[in-house]
Amino acid sequence: MNVMAAAPLRYAALGAALLALAACGAEGHGAGRPCTEIGAQPGLSVAVSAPDAGRVESVALRVCWDGTCREPRVELHPSSTAVPMGCDGAEPDAGCGAAASPDGGKAGFAPVEGLPKAPVRVTLTLRGAGGRTLLDERVDVTPEATFPNGPDCGEGAPQAGLTVAGGAVTVR
Repeated sequence: MNVMAAAPLRYAALGAALLALAACGAEGHGAGRPCTEIGAQPGLSVAVSAPDAGRVESVALRVCWDGTCREPRVELHPSSTAVPMGCDGAEPDAGCGAAASPDGGKAGFAPVEGLPKAPVRVTLTLRGAGGRTLLDERVDVTPEATFPNGPDCGEGAPQAGLTVAGGAVTVR
């Protein structure tokens, strides 16, 4: 085969390969929209609302299922809420802004490897000044799958959340 006749075949093969590669990226889990590689870590989030948060200095978790328990480390940090800053027009594509404003609460996340999408028993202990126990409560929680890229892009790791407000623990 001469070189001039082989060139169109190479370009056709290259074009077919590029089309196949583009089709792979467009299909996948995203049903025509791109899915990123962002993931989710299995674990539990803890939020302590004001004014309870003002007395809390540390939090401890014990998470148990299938006869084993884990005690993940969780650090609480000041939490905030979004405050709308308005939009620069009324059109659907107008730019809008928001600012974070401290809300007096504290929040943290505890990674829990192997966390199942099944009921787990969680013991949440909040401590104040001098290590004094402010709250020590056991709750049953069922972690649920996350969808960090949206429901069309596949399931992420299971997570659950606990909120402490008014001295009581609720599951979110």
